[in-house]
Amino acid sequence: MKDIIRILIAPLVWLASFSAVYGLHGLICGHGIDGTVFGVIAVPRLLLVAAYALSIVVQVGLVWALHSARFGSPSPFVRFVSRATAWVGLVSAVWALLPTVTTTYCL
Repeated sequence: MKDIIRILIAPLVWLASFSAVYGLHGLICGHGIDGTVFGVIAVPRLLLVAAYALSIVVQVGLVWALHSARFGSPSPFVRFVSRATAWVGLVSAVWALLPTVTTTYCL
């Protein structure tokens, strides 16, 4: 059972972070949240960048954990597959969530 969790944790975390970040985007646009922090940066942009950064940090933590001896699998096959899915989750998080920080947040 632990091996299945090792293999699926990064894609599932990516799915959750994708849903959370774009759900936050919908809430920001749907409710018209606006304002600035210190008169410099818009609150919606700050929230989206923070959510994006948090999802990347969590994915990097998963990659690090699956490469460690403590959380890695003793099976070479499971170790390879879990590390591969962790890297796929990290790249997916960076790529799929990038539009939230590079484009206008509400059109």
